[in-house]
Amino acid sequence: MSEVIDTVDRDNSLKTVGHISYLLHAIVAVGAVIPGAQPGVALLVVAFIIDLVKRGDAVGTWQESHFGWRIRSVVIAAILYLVTAPLWLLFAVPGWIAWTCISIWFLYRVVRGWMNLNGNRPIGA
Repeated sequence: MSEVIDTVDRDNSLKTVGHISYLLHAIVAVGAVIPGAQPGVALLVVAFIIDLVKRGDAVGTWQESHFGWRIRSVVIAAILYLVTAPLWLLFAVPGWIAWTCISIWFLYRVVRGWMNLNGNRPIGA
């Protein structure tokens, strides 16, 4: 009986961490899409560190995929922003278009992941 309670407590704790992380991701993602509303990368870094630290606790659970999903989303977005940064230096409009597309893609990943978390479902890669 104790194992069942421990598993439920762990699942609830991990789900709370997931909600907090997705919320921080969502704030940054929405801010990136709305001009002038950028809250900064500090929130994203906090969410990223939380995911890295708590990832091990989710191994073997349905929530494990969410930690990988959020970590990959941040890493891929960061790489894409860095690769397209020279467009801002050379041509402002293509840079803006590239960064808007990356931000929309990131927002999609946040929404899709959060919806699956709310439904107690793992997320695919």
